[in-house]
Amino acid sequence: MMLSSNKVKDWDGLLRALYLPKRRGRKIVFTNGCFDLLHPGHVQSLERARNLGDILVVGLNSDGSVRRLKGSPRPILPEDARAEVLAAFECVDYVTIFREDTPLKLIQAVRPDILVKGADYNVSEIVGREFAKKVVRIPIKEGYSTTRILKRIRSA
Repeated sequence: MMLSSNKVKDWDGLLRALYLPKRRGRKIVFTNGCFDLLHPGHVQSLERARNLGDILVVGLNSDGSVRRLKGSPRPILPEDARAEVLAAFECVDYVTIFREDTPLKLIQAVRPDILVKGADYNVSEIVGREFAKKVVRIPIKEGYSTTRILKRIRSA
């Protein structure tokens, strides 16, 4: 078993780590998100994504990217903490942070066999789909949303 600290890679380290597995025909699965305050919906989607292939790579939005997408005061947890928590999951093989608003450049570099997003996205909306061999939409676990959790905390 790999230590979670060894699972967090910069882009170059990630591409080096994936080189041999790709050459050996291992199936690379990629998903991405902000993962700010993890909840059962995140856990379920990560486990389902991992079950689609041999290696699960998670692209994590940087703090700046989350702020641009979700507004201030997000993210709640800084990128390093979010990466560390994701890396602790047994189903996650690698975590890498991307600074852009979308993971397009990262997906283009990784060229996964399977690109996974939630079923709340239409295939035509899934960024990077042209660089993956297959796109899979995973059902969303109802009743869980970081935004909803934060609203409940603020109203408590």
